[in-house]
Amino acid sequence: MSNQGKIWDIREAYKKQRANQWIEPGNVGLFGGENSLLNTVEQINVSTNGNASDFGDLTEAIKKGGAAGALTRTVRCGGTTPSDVNTMDFANPFNAGNFVNFGDLGRSGQTTNTCHSNNVRGIAGAQASSNDTLDVFTIASQGNAAAFGDVTQNDLTWSCGGGNNTRYFCAGAYPASNIICVKSIANDANCVDFGDLSASKWGVSQNSNPTRVWFTGGAEPGNSTDIEFITIATAGNVTDYGDLVTAINDTSSACNSVRGVVQGSDSPSTSTLQVFTLATSGSATNFGNLVTTLNQCFGVSNGHGGIPQTDQFPQRPSVTYMHGSGRIISNGGNAPDGGVMEFITISTLGNGVNFGDSAGGNTRAYCGATANATRAMFMGGDTPSKTDLVDAVEIASRGNSFDFGNLTATAGTSQGCASTTRAINAGGVSGSYSNIIEYAAFATAGNFTDFGDLTATTGGPAGASSPTRGLFMGGYTPSADNKIDYITISSTGNATDFGNLTENIVYAAGGASSTRALRMGGATVNVIDYVTTASTGNATDFGDLTVARGSLGGGSSNTRALALGGAAPSESNVMDFVTIASTGDAADFGDMTATRGYFSSASDAHGGLQSS
Repeated sequence: MSNQGKIWDIREAYKKQRANQWIEPGNVGLFGGENSLLNTVEQINVSTNGNASDFGDLTEAIKKGGAAGALTRTVRCGGTTPSDVNTMDFANPFNAGNFVNFGDLGRSGQTTNTCHSNNVRGIAGAQASSNDTLDVFTIASQGNAAAFGDVTQNDLTWSCGGGNNTRYFCAGAYPASNIICVKSIANDANCVDFGDLSASKWGVSQNSNPTRVWFTGGAEPGNSTDIEFITIATAGNVTDYGDLVTAINDTSSACNSVRGVVQGSDSPSTSTLQVFTLATSGSATNFGNLVTTLNQCFGVSNGHGGIPQTDQFPQRPSVTYMHGSGRIISNGGNAPDGGVMEFITISTLGNGVNFGDSAGGNTRAYCGATANATRAMFMGGDTPSKTDLVDAVEIASRGNSFDFGNLTATAGTSQGCASTTRAINAGGVSGSYSNIIEYAAFATAGNFTDFGDLTATTGGPAGASSPTRGLFMGGYTPSADNKIDYITISSTGNATDFGNLTENIVYAAGGASSTRALRMGGATVNVIDYVTTASTGNATDFGDLTVARGSLGGGSSNTRALALGGAAPSESNVMDFVTIASTGDAADFGDMTATRGYFSSASDAHGGLQSS
């Protein structure tokens, strides 16, 4: 039976897999452009040694271009034609073919591999009018780039760029420099010094996974065999890793989270590709060859450290996600990552994953948060002045938040709870402490409406919900307090006294099943206590967090409660979890994408959305 004309031919996929020609997400590497000015782009499968094959053509013949790789888009940025250009074009790395126009950089200039992407934002360097200027653009939206801060430690001539999903690194420059500098991808601040390469050099390339960046080759001015690395979370100089097979300069790279593939020039050029394993120190080996000898070309992949991958991020987004299946989204917090949202899946231990950017900007802290099964809301906060902004995200879709409406007054350090239909916000500080409770319907964007009052003015309570009741636990009144207030979410009216926590506390995290509400940490303590939400009475000791901390985020499903990040008193990336139905100490869940405090989190499966 012929398969001609069928929408899906499973035999073709099977044949490609059997022949090691099937390229999984995160394994596509592309090399393009050439010193003699070519529009050629070639592809490799990073996971499997072999020769490159033709991918397609750029919109123009270039050299010294750069490229930012996302999972489903590769964007070529600038280069020389031989005049410096500011043009960008793009292609889908899964579909071999020609590139099409994307937009323009803010300035003309060679980028020479100074590009990077975190799968949401792309960063590129411009070298003509300003030799230290970075541009930023949104990968998913064709259009022009905008100014994004400066690399004040180096100029960008023959430098390299890369990093993970929160940080951009730049290293080396011409004439030779050993400087490594870094900036947050979340904001347009300038780069700051991070450490040094082993020697001053230019024409270096980068490979990365979520925790490390490797620098390979370069000119000192002689060609180098160096493979050296830094740990992204800790500023400092490089550590020796191993050696390339041959010394090369004008290098370019493509990687996934396991392997790095490097290409470069060797007296004067070569088509050879070299590969090394990221997790294991050692020397490179031969990978294969390019179809054409490419010199001063770009290298890029859709699986580098800035892109979530299966082996590094087991909670990668999936078409099988169902509303209310257990996502926690965190938003806000102290600089430099206050504008970046991240998420985790409650049922699966692992690290946080980038979700998108916050409409609240990069400096928003102390916002309240809550969610139903489809939409999360982040309410008020400090930007650094108090705000009445309410922004929201659709939990099923990774992307940026949008303006939902406004609170009845500006407020920071408020907190939320919710039913399936209503979002509640209570307390906070706006010049003075507040007792305001207000609400809005999740389904319709708009402003909040007065609900009633807490039993006392307070800031920094922990919020939690059952299907019928909302609880607000602890807070400043203006000293730390142990009170617990409750409301009936479906009605309006003033709160009623529920009982007391085991201690006076502020800036704790809340979580709940349909029957129990937990208070986790707060200030500088590690205590967890709980109440049965259907009754009233004082809290009972539950256990301890792994690390004492306050100003942390919280979230829950009907079975698990999580405490995320916080300040103890310095910011933390720790995530803990407990099983709500039992008692006992918390266990390690994973790490947030960055150290983060003074933020809020909301889940799509907390107790207020569940029946017993």
